[in-house]
Amino acid sequence: IFPALFELVARGKLEVPIIGMARRGWQLSDLVARAKASIQENGQYDEATFEKFSGLLRYVDGDYQDEATFASLKSALGDARHALHYLAIPPSMFAPVVGLLGKTGVAEGARLVVEKPFGRDLESARELNHTIHSIFGENRLFRIDHYLGKSAVQNLLAFRFGNIFFEPIWNSHYIESVQVTLSEDFGVEGRGKFYEEVGAIRDVIQNHALQIVSYLAMEPPVGTYPEALRDEQVKVLRMIRSIRPDDAVRGQVRDYRSEPGVDPDSQVETFAALRLHLDSWRWEGVPFLIRAGKDLPISAAEIFVRFKRPPLSHDVAGLGNHIRLRLSPEVEIALATNVNDESRSGLVQRELVAETLDLHSQTNPYARLLGDALVGDQTLFTREDGVEEAWRIVDDLLAEPPPVIRYEAGTWGPGEASRLAALHGGWHDPTAETD
Repeated sequence: IFPALFELVARGKLEVPIIGMARRGWQLSDLVARAKASIQENGQYDEATFEKFSGLLRYVDGDYQDEATFASLKSALGDARHALHYLAIPPSMFAPVVGLLGKTGVAEGARLVVEKPFGRDLESARELNHTIHSIFGENRLFRIDHYLGKSAVQNLLAFRFGNIFFEPIWNSHYIESVQVTLSEDFGVEGRGKFYEEVGAIRDVIQNHALQIVSYLAMEPPVGTYPEALRDEQVKVLRMIRSIRPDDAVRGQVRDYRSEPGVDPDSQVETFAALRLHLDSWRWEGVPFLIRAGKDLPISAAEIFVRFKRPPLSHDVAGLGNHIRLRLSPEVEIALATNVNDESRSGLVQRELVAETLDLHSQTNPYARLLGDALVGDQTLFTREDGVEEAWRIVDDLLAEPPPVIRYEAGTWGPGEASRLAALHGGWHDPTAETD
């Protein structure tokens, strides 16, 4: 959060006080030191900008469940009329903090930013929505998912709707399958206790992966009214059937149970592969295959759209084409085409790389989202019905999950995951260096 706020200050987008509140026994100088260390670790530090940034910092120390703490916060806010409250706290604290924000009058005219996970399942998400809505209306609630603030993810919309030549073939007549891979080459890194409460489905699939699917499968937003984009996203989520056990494979990396804070008999998944079915005219019969996991060969976010093979013509057996969209660590758009290779006596496939972007020059996604929240723009934040639909999709799977299958670190998860993609050309594994 500190690097994001620092970037907003550097860009002249943030000139109001930044109030930190915690139960640490700190003074303001401690908050300034913590912020400075965080910004320096992120590689953004600039002395002149930090002097301006630190001049905006304020600090309130106290217990989140003590009404007096919120009275101190109200005093620190002074005559602020549209405060933005960011709950960077454990989800179990959301309800009591929101209640005290309302009871002490601090919520009046304010907006609320809530981190994921927003609930643990459909029922808890509904309960949390009800609790927050008793104080903050939906128009003042910002459920933040940093993935939606990434420039690479926003490029999906440009790819879909900024290139007219893709629209005629972006449907079940031409597309055989769509794959989304969100892989990490590291494990839980000492966060075993946290991960025991989450798992790959809650941590990545229910939010990041389904958001990407909504961008890939949505219809063009109609008009320029504020909710146009989110309306189309929710329509896609409503089309996705609830996941059945035979459309899912859960895996657990072999060393996971030796992590501190992890149950020796843990059944929490560090890998999940799912096959989604969309009931729509455009996507009928096209599986969306998504997988996410830890301790996989590389860290990458990649979309792989496999087209149907062309018919035989003049004894030339056409190979299937594909589009590959790499979202991270670099941004790359590639189109696989078939060309004749006389040395191989037939067609070979070559990728035409359309674009490669350097992510390091892109806006910090949290900076983009917090900047939007400060001015009340909810476009890139998840809406109540969208959150609940996403939980509905995975809810049955969470209630009765298939058993976890162990896999070795450095592999693409358990071998059983291959059956989900077997009828559609198999999984495409992202590579560390693209051609």
